[in-house]
Amino acid sequence: MSVSPVQSPHSIKDKVSAAEWQTRVDLAACYRLVALHGWDDLIFTHISAKVPGTEDFLINPFGLMFHEMTASSLVKVDQAGNKLMDSPYEINPAGYTIHSAVHEVRHDVACVLHTHTAAGVAVSAQKQGILPISQQSLFVLSSLACHAYEGVALNHEEKARLQADLGQNNFLMLHNHGLLTCGGTIADTFLMMFTFQRACEIQVLAQNGGAELIAIEPQILAGAKAMIAGVTKSAQGMGGALAWPPLLRKLDKQDPGYKL
Repeated sequence: MSVSPVQSPHSIKDKVSAAEWQTRVDLAACYRLVALHGWDDLIFTHISAKVPGTEDFLINPFGLMFHEMTASSLVKVDQAGNKLMDSPYEINPAGYTIHSAVHEVRHDVACVLHTHTAAGVAVSAQKQGILPISQQSLFVLSSLACHAYEGVALNHEEKARLQADLGQNNFLMLHNHGLLTCGGTIADTFLMMFTFQRACEIQVLAQNGGAELIAIEPQILAGAKAMIAGVTKSAQGMGGALAWPPLLRKLDKQDPGYKL
């Protein structure tokens, strides 16, 4: 696959550590998988990943679509948003505000994924938020927080409020805005977003059916929360390590250019 002129024409593999390069490849793959699943929003929304062994993180160059993302085109910034390597691209200021807020206080988090999908925004605009009506919703409700809408995230004073609302949770509903997941690996963070998105899609479809919804019994919900909390703290995390290799095989058959 040839590289589009809009993308980075030269690989930077020999300019970064092996650990950073692997993170770049996985993050670029994550961007393309988000596009493949139809969760992207033109050039908007963001996914970030911590550079191993540092407080710096990688984020998308503002102006590229998710299906164009490559390992070399990702922009490396410090916690203050300063670019640490030459890049013809800037980063989205709103993306920096949201992602730096999480990375600043959640040292257990390696990746942050934020979307504006129709189903996600639709449920984020509902007062009750995620309803306990599906198996997928149980995973989300086991570690869900909410953050009130304050407009486009350009005000750095919002960071403290977002941090307080997120706490130690891994799923964040941004009211009137969208969905956010954060996890210990890129793979886990993607899988959490898959579950979050699916829970929202199921909820909207169920509500559109017009029938009375069956809520999962509180005792089942409580038991599931305890079980899932144990699973997420295990060595296998959310199961991303199992799901990631087949996801990459699928991506490689359709769109291997992320590795450049």
